[in-house]
Amino acid sequence: MIRAYSLSETFSEEGFNLYREMRRKGITPDPLSFSFVTKCCVKRSSVLEGLQVHARVLRDGHRSDSRLLTTVMDFYSSFKRFDDACKVFDEMSHRDTVAWNVLISCYIRNGRTGDALVVFDMMESGHSGSQPDDVTCLLVLQACTNLGALEFGERVRRYIQEHGYGHLRNLCNALIAMYSRCGCVGKAYQMFKGMPNRDVVSWTAMISGLAIHGHGSEAIDAFREMLRMGVAPDEQTFTGVLSACSHSGLVDEGWTFFDHMTTEFGIMPNIHHYGCMVDLLGRVGLLDQAYQLILSMSFSPDPTMWRTLLGACRIHGHVALGERVIEHLIELKAQEAGDYVLLLNIYSSVGNWEKVIEVRKWMKEKGIQTTPGCSTMEVKGEVHEFVVDDLSHPRKKEIYEMLDEIGKQLKIAGYVAEVTSELHNSGAEEKANRLSYHSEKLAMAFGILATPPGTTIRVAKNLRTCVDCHNFAKMLSGVYNREIIVRDRNRFHCFREGQCSCNDYW
Repeated sequence: MIRAYSLSETFSEEGFNLYREMRRKGITPDPLSFSFVTKCCVKRSSVLEGLQVHARVLRDGHRSDSRLLTTVMDFYSSFKRFDDACKVFDEMSHRDTVAWNVLISCYIRNGRTGDALVVFDMMESGHSGSQPDDVTCLLVLQACTNLGALEFGERVRRYIQEHGYGHLRNLCNALIAMYSRCGCVGKAYQMFKGMPNRDVVSWTAMISGLAIHGHGSEAIDAFREMLRMGVAPDEQTFTGVLSACSHSGLVDEGWTFFDHMTTEFGIMPNIHHYGCMVDLLGRVGLLDQAYQLILSMSFSPDPTMWRTLLGACRIHGHVALGERVIEHLIELKAQEAGDYVLLLNIYSSVGNWEKVIEVRKWMKEKGIQTTPGCSTMEVKGEVHEFVVDDLSHPRKKEIYEMLDEIGKQLKIAGYVAEVTSELHNSGAEEKANRLSYHSEKLAMAFGILATPPGTTIRVAKNLRTCVDCHNFAKMLSGVYNREIIVRDRNRFHCFREGQCSCNDYW
């Protein structure tokens, strides 16, 4: 009965109550009982009850039951109590593959994605005492997707093929997503075409991959082919196709798909679909229309939607609406440092430096810290991380020397720093110097330094790339004859021969 309740989204509380009744009647729970009631605690988001169950597990002498302790690990991981989950793992007398998989999951949930790759290394080498299985591969592919770690993802694919997991559809779908998010939409398409049986997840992964690379028309063609094949789209599919319209500025097509969701497929638009439409309208400058769409929704907009509109206000310099959006975020008590950075961008773009100073002063008084730009790139299976003005990399001296040399070569070719990307009211030369050491520029310089000529440079950034870094990458791709793929928070930019795949629309 407790197990039955643990499988229910609605009655998980009854599972915990039944467990308490069981103890009151003097019936001692066994490891299975503890495992199922722990899952009930996860379902109903009850940390306190889960802690009580864990205490009883220890008190009743179940320290050596690895399956039960794995469930307890997952409980702590679900509530982002990373240290507690690791402590349970360290105290386990025997760790099987399931336990290692939960550890990998725990790393991913807590933002320590690189450590998930280290665990896979340990398992594959035999140092862990357990071999990776299909679940391990699925989790590690997710980590590679998050990090943009293509080389490591290729390793996982080889492991999948060598160990007979290549027929599993969920792994094929994960590989499509991994290749797409690592900037290899061509390889994603090859994987997709090679699948004998494609489900809605397969089609959606491919459509979304085409979308984030700016191939809007191709994503729409894939969607129509999916319908011809008799595969019914779901909510995620429409998120993908609307995102494709947004990244390519296809307003009419976006409205058509948005309307057809309800009229032809009976799918009511959710907040993600509205968000895509707001992004689409905002990108092309229809800001008032986007604002009215938000106000027309039957449910309350979330902070992400307001931030999407705020980003559009920054692009088009719409000060009044930007200020109004900030007010909505304040009402939701959801404003973040990044929102004020966007507002600073809006003010600086119109030269209102008094407002810039005022907002900066207010942020300082409130102790609001901005998120630093962070870029990663993978070289020979190792992920390297850079932040603005980074001094932590072991090859920092060489990297800065290379970046200075690149800067000289690009200036000869005509590169001029886009100083509007700098938010301080200083001279043009000082602004250019501030822009010189953004994280993606350091990553690109390291890529030139650490890889042979002609090698594609792949960079993943946690924030939207600025106009100056975008121009820098375009010029770098032409002068150094390198293909440079940058994945920022919004989309992919593929720089080749001085041009970008986004056509400067992002």
